[in-house]
Amino acid sequence: MAPVTLDVPPFVSFIIHRLNAAGYETYVVGGAVRDALLGRSILDWDVGTAASAERIRSIFRDQRQFSIRHGTVTMVHSGAHFEVTPFRGPGNDLVSDLSRRDFTINAMAFDPEQSEVIDPFCGKKDLKQRILRAVGSPEERFREDPLRLLRCIRLSADLRFCIEKETLGGLSGTAPLLSSVASERVRDELIKILMTHRPSPYFYLMARTGVLKSFLPELLEGYLKRQNHYHRYTIFRHIVETVDYVREDPLLRVTALLHDIGKPRTRIKKEGTWRFYGHEKESARMAEEILKRLRFSREITQKASHLIRHHMIGYSSAWSDAAIRRLIQRVGPGRITDLLELRRADLMAHGLGDQHLNLLEELERRVEEEMRQGPPLQRRELAVDGNTVMRVAGLLPGPEVGKILQHLNEKVLDHPELNNPEDLTALIQSMGTSA
Repeated sequence: MAPVTLDVPPFVSFIIHRLNAAGYETYVVGGAVRDALLGRSILDWDVGTAASAERIRSIFRDQRQFSIRHGTVTMVHSGAHFEVTPFRGPGNDLVSDLSRRDFTINAMAFDPEQSEVIDPFCGKKDLKQRILRAVGSPEERFREDPLRLLRCIRLSADLRFCIEKETLGGLSGTAPLLSSVASERVRDELIKILMTHRPSPYFYLMARTGVLKSFLPELLEGYLKRQNHYHRYTIFRHIVETVDYVREDPLLRVTALLHDIGKPRTRIKKEGTWRFYGHEKESARMAEEILKRLRFSREITQKASHLIRHHMIGYSSAWSDAAIRRLIQRVGPGRITDLLELRRADLMAHGLGDQHLNLLEELERRVEEEMRQGPPLQRRELAVDGNTVMRVAGLLPGPEVGKILQHLNEKVLDHPELNNPEDLTALIQSMGTSA
């Protein structure tokens, strides 16, 4: 077998040499070998060894380490993590271990001492043919860890590999098992799928195999459901193509995936046309519920549901500058750019060369101009506060003070030049006179 060059980091070499010196066969295994053969950057380095977890911990007692997953010892060096795992399988040897791995392209090992790749399941051949094939029985591999169902989809999306026929059949046969996997693990794989270049074909794949039903059945409610003359595509296709069009950012991709999730539940036919009254509110509600179920962070859950709630902008050229400022204030100066980007992707996924894109470009210019002058004033930024209102209007603390401050804020949005103590005090006095 021809020698292979693999630029093994010094700390990985240190791990391998120390275990070899202690009498244990040790190799680089898994994704690092695959990515090296593909010429891709290697992000994770995993080591497989004949040593038990107890022996690994003992041999490296002078190194920072911890164990979370059963049997795996994670070394910590210069802020990076390196996993060292005992061989699995009845033989407690390398080939037995590789036989329990998920796909042939991940079932290779590298021996740095001999500079050779050990490939008992023809992973290099599948790499060359761009095929994703389970090691041995696909159903057995998926049953061992049902998260592999999503990992199969993710690797296919990330590497642009075709899934081999029997492996694809194994997906369909075991898809319901995914519902038993911890939500956090499902979430992490979902994010990786969303962050691939063009995720939409893989959501169709998940729909056809039953994988999607096991963790995001709400998305299937829009499958094959037509919309109206504003949309060329079904609800499902529109949603997944919106994901394709939006920037590869976790928040935006998650938001795009759920932005119209409530449409099927608000879909009614009126005068021969499908209508979706209030779908943005229902979508925001459902998105919050789904993201909590999948254990997304509170920050992403709140930001995504907020953007979804406001994604139906309804802009026209007749909007005043004050209306633009109100939009920015309502969405938030820090989120307005995300909202406009989401809306652009949404319009592009209508599939009609949407004429509303011209209006959106006009809105983007106007928002940019307003933001250049400074974000719209929030109520807390008024030149007067509740104490001033109570003193001038002769009020005690209570809801009326808040109403007056809100009224002042509305006035300042229309006329920013009024935000000074004199003009606002005069406004408070005039409100008292009107009362």
